[in-house]
Amino acid sequence: MSLTRTKQNLVAALCRRLSLDGKRFYDEVDKCDVKELCMTILKASEKGESLRQNEEVIKWISFAEKFPVDSETCSGVLDGLNEELAHKSVILGHGFRLSEVDLIVFSVLHSTVIGLSRPHVEKLPHIFRWMDCVQCKGDLHEIFERIPVDKAEFDPAVWVSLLKTLAKVHINSCAKDAVEVLKSDTSAKDIATATKSVDGPLAEKSSKKVTDMKKVEGDKDAVVDKKNIPEKDTAAKDDEVPVHILNIQVGLIRKAWKHPSADSLLVEEIDVGETKARQVVSGLAKYCIPDELMNRHVVLITNVKPGKLRDVVSEGLVLCASNEDHSVVEPLLPPEGARVGERVQISGHEGKPEDVLNPKKKQLEKITLHLYTDDKGVATYKGITFMTSAGPCEKRTIMVPAPHMGNTDLPPEDGHSWRKYGQKDIHGRKFPRSEHLHWIM
Repeated sequence: MSLTRTKQNLVAALCRRLSLDGKRFYDEVDKCDVKELCMTILKASEKGESLRQNEEVIKWISFAEKFPVDSETCSGVLDGLNEELAHKSVILGHGFRLSEVDLIVFSVLHSTVIGLSRPHVEKLPHIFRWMDCVQCKGDLHEIFERIPVDKAEFDPAVWVSLLKTLAKVHINSCAKDAVEVLKSDTSAKDIATATKSVDGPLAEKSSKKVTDMKKVEGDKDAVVDKKNIPEKDTAAKDDEVPVHILNIQVGLIRKAWKHPSADSLLVEEIDVGETKARQVVSGLAKYCIPDELMNRHVVLITNVKPGKLRDVVSEGLVLCASNEDHSVVEPLLPPEGARVGERVQISGHEGKPEDVLNPKKKQLEKITLHLYTDDKGVATYKGITFMTSAGPCEKRTIMVPAPHMGNTDLPPEDGHSWRKYGQKDIHGRKFPRSEHLHWIM
């Protein structure tokens, strides 16, 4: 396949991934090399800027650009890629989720890999597993000829038999170890130690056999105490909540006014590109005056569950930045040129947001533990930049969300500490549960 045809297929695959019209870039095929072509397409997409600044993305685009055409050098490069994929499902991404890089490298390699001989194919199992994953999950059958991949048939009976054999061997091994302990006149405590590595049902069967063997030896004093066998820890850690479930958008404050019944709250009317502007209540009254917020761009979470804050409905959560003691708080600022309504992107954490967050699952609280600004004042999630089509969202201090009732466990602000509700300040804080979240009240 000619290089021109390869680049045309690359344009089609990448534009489909980024929901772009590929016809816009066909004129660039003969003018640009692979790297320039990829960067041009990425620049035209909403999340292109974050991808263009990702060092790993640039590294693999350069790999695709420099992929050799002569067979001897090509063979060595493919061997290296096969080793790289030995412990990965995809080149760049999470789990089985494809990235733009996977499509770019696949497009460049396709014409070479599809023509390999059978012996060469057998030497590259990880590459062919990966390419089969890309062509199936990437829905590329209209663009590329399908690469045939031999797959082993799954026989449940074989696996059941194998598992039973392994379990039997494991039990017999533990019983043998216990007999050796008995022969060396070791106490029952040592017997329990010899079997403590076995968990669950296997441990119970093994310890029962050891007890029977002890009786045969005639030593009635040493008995295996089942209570001494450690039980499997059933307390599982909470799964980490993925940040892509948040719908973080750029908004424009059209109006702002004081809350009618709470001096510490403001009400904002925010345009996020929808038919109707959203009404948001936030605890910014002691940090900002309404006139300062008028026509100001902000960043807000728009898929929180709507709720009332002192009888006024709130339909969003404004992200703010503050210093450590919360003496200075300002809404997070998107860059000039960011489009109203566009979604803020976090590289490597792409995905569809939930329609509405469930406050009972504490999703927002778990995610905000990782929202900070770096030493340059750029907003980040676990060190990964908040990106828009115009660049990163910036501020100089720690990023915190302005409060929204219905999504937090905090009482509404009314100028009183928790003593009003019969409680005392804990650890010197009015709201101790906000120690990690830094909610502004």
